[in-house]
Amino acid sequence: MALYMIGFITYGATLVFYAAAFPRLARNTARARKLLQNYESGEISKEEYDLETSLEKNRISNISTTHSNIGYIGTLCINLSVLIPLQNDPKSDNYALLLTNTYWVILGIWWFIFQQPRPGPPLPKGESYLTIGWKQIWSAINQYKRLPYTFIYLFSFFLLADGLNTTTTLVGICQNDKFSFSFLQNTYLGLAQAVTSTMATLGYWYIQRYWKLSTKTMFAVTNVVTVLIPVWGMIGIWTTQLGFHNAWEFWAYNIVFGLFQAPYYAFSQTMMAELSPPGFDNMFFGLFGLSNRASSTIGPNVIQAIIDHTGNNWMGFPFLFALCACASLVIWFGVDVVKGRNDAVAWAKEIRAKGEYTESPARALQGRNHEPRMVHD
Repeated sequence: MALYMIGFITYGATLVFYAAAFPRLARNTARARKLLQNYESGEISKEEYDLETSLEKNRISNISTTHSNIGYIGTLCINLSVLIPLQNDPKSDNYALLLTNTYWVILGIWWFIFQQPRPGPPLPKGESYLTIGWKQIWSAINQYKRLPYTFIYLFSFFLLADGLNTTTTLVGICQNDKFSFSFLQNTYLGLAQAVTSTMATLGYWYIQRYWKLSTKTMFAVTNVVTVLIPVWGMIGIWTTQLGFHNAWEFWAYNIVFGLFQAPYYAFSQTMMAELSPPGFDNMFFGLFGLSNRASSTIGPNVIQAIIDHTGNNWMGFPFLFALCACASLVIWFGVDVVKGRNDAVAWAKEIRAKGEYTESPARALQGRNHEPRMVHD
């Protein structure tokens, strides 16, 4: 259990800073630089510039999500290479775990060998590596009045992530309560989810790019299904014919999850990128990651209390429906991405000029941008 907790925490921390790199990458692609030149020369309007740079952020995020799911497919296929021929061997599950972990080590070790050094600013005098991160988070939280839409989104995402993560857990509990799927069967379910996730991410990106749809619009579409999954589970309170009581429903769940929830992760990251002050991505994505991971400690405890009180696993779905619905409504009607983006840019410029706080104190004192000329993002 201790190893699992350490692995989960470090994996989550890796994802936070991995995602924080997307806005910076999107601001420095050849297309983004060309758009900035066109905007500064007056060839395109501010509205067109904001839309096109938003699409560039979505492109980077969707590329990442797509390749992540392709890797997921590959890993599951590796599992099948062991589980199918050895399905009658009681140790086949252990062999599959050994193989996939070996795969991870063999492919992952090269990053640590060949990564290029990119030292950040020196640790400020009197600070500690153990505490400076928490101080940065506290400094960011204290800006809620100056960045209202950023923090409304962070709070709403906290609730939404709590609802979605706990829904996934509760569906798994219902599955185990009704059926005893083997490692092999769960691998097939994972493949169904991974394949549909890859297709959906590419499909959503094509639709968004073709019709020039905003990140918020695309995110709202995925939120609808986030709300409907616990609604389907609620049906199981009153009947055993539907509502996660049949094996086919878990197949359908994994397919629907892939079609809508993989894009959910991509668009939620882009929404955060839209509302983060440019140059302060790590600080605000740290808050974003904290809101995602910390939420998973609240929902499961509430659901456990409900299940213990009622003796019915399905009684947890109404709470999750209310949680997801409330969070989605706040995001849909309470987050103005355009105003939030403008507030974030203005805040970043002001902080750099005053030297109040920055990830690079020396540059702030000089009033210089972390990324030259990217001031209109």
